[in-house]
Amino acid sequence: GAGISETFTVRKISNGVGVERTFPVHTPRIAKLEVIRRGKVRRAKLYYLRNLRGKAARIKEIR
Repeated sequence: GAGISETFTVRKISNGVGVERTFPVHTPRIAKLEVIRRGKVRRAKLYYLRNLRGKAARIKEIR
């Protein structure tokens, strides 16, 4: 979404199971949002990353 309904998704592997959480950007529960790394992708929807493992799941980093 855009504006007040904008969200972001966080993904990690926990105990061998992929876990995704979606959070609203403009929520009072989030004190600070920090981007650690930026990557270059050629798709808007990165759903294909769910099926990839290891080095194949990496995204090309922007310098």
